[in-house]
Amino acid sequence: MGFRIAVVGATGNVGREMLNILEERGFPADEVIPLASRRSLGTEVSYGDRTLKVKALEGFDFSDVDICLMSAGGNVSKEWSPKIGKQGCVVIDNSSAWRYDQDVPLIVPEVNADAIDGFRKRNIIANPNCSTAQMLVALKPLHDAATIKRVVVATYQSVSGAGKEGMDELFTQTRAVFVADPVEAKKFTKRIAFNVIPHIDVFMEDGTTKEEWKMVAETKKMLDPKIKVTATCVRVPVFIGHSEAINVEFEKPITADEAREILSNAPGCLVIDKRENGGYVTPLESAGEDATYISRIREDSTVDNGLNMWVVSDNLRKGAALNAVQIAELLVARGLIAPRAKAA
Repeated sequence: MGFRIAVVGATGNVGREMLNILEERGFPADEVIPLASRRSLGTEVSYGDRTLKVKALEGFDFSDVDICLMSAGGNVSKEWSPKIGKQGCVVIDNSSAWRYDQDVPLIVPEVNADAIDGFRKRNIIANPNCSTAQMLVALKPLHDAATIKRVVVATYQSVSGAGKEGMDELFTQTRAVFVADPVEAKKFTKRIAFNVIPHIDVFMEDGTTKEEWKMVAETKKMLDPKIKVTATCVRVPVFIGHSEAINVEFEKPITADEAREILSNAPGCLVIDKRENGGYVTPLESAGEDATYISRIREDSTVDNGLNMWVVSDNLRKGAALNAVQIAELLVARGLIAPRAKAA
């Protein structure tokens, strides 16, 4: 007997990707239920070669659902995730609503799988921020080998990180530029077409943005609280795929060749690093792929034990939907959850 899986926010970019990945990876589901707000009731979404009709989240009974993949935003998750968890269904939440709750594990399976054991306190597991997830997949094996002291990261984040509205705005503005129509900024604070915007999420008192703060807080919670992190997060006119230029300072010596070897054998990592034209990965190649790609690995001569690297990943997959499904797979693989109908 397989599991009953609900996907909340099934009509959004990440929700649709969750449905795709559940089918692609052959998750042992007897039934997959797409859910969204009442205004999306009856909308059709794809699950493999099947078409499913979206049901309304409001009033839905989760008492016989095993896992809920939640991708409907922080406010919806704050309201619904505790209610769903109390019905015995495990919520894997993609928003930032529960990431910093000490009773909620924040998980990237390649990074801190053992932390999942505490999920029963709330029956909620949090997915990290998309930019943090791919960075930590690359940093974890290096931290194990040489102990990271400090990370300086600049992100180049695609518009899909801002949802369908972000993607639509880039398309609309790009078209407007070519046909000499007025360019209007609605979703972003400035024009995104043929531009970059050093501002993601709200500003905080110290001048950082919330997106930058998330990368700091989540790295400390998931990898090591002693690591110092500073981030600059930038929105770029790319539809899918986040890129990161990462500078890392280690406690122990580590060469670029050693790092390349370690990362080549690390779960979730794919090293493409040839010192020639095109011998690196860009977000275009990462779209639709599961791996975290690492290129441009080189030593930083300005600090002791320093390395630079370029890290790219599909933010809708590893940064969100894939990671959520991998958490569900981890629950099953470790025997932490069983189909409730079978258990009864």
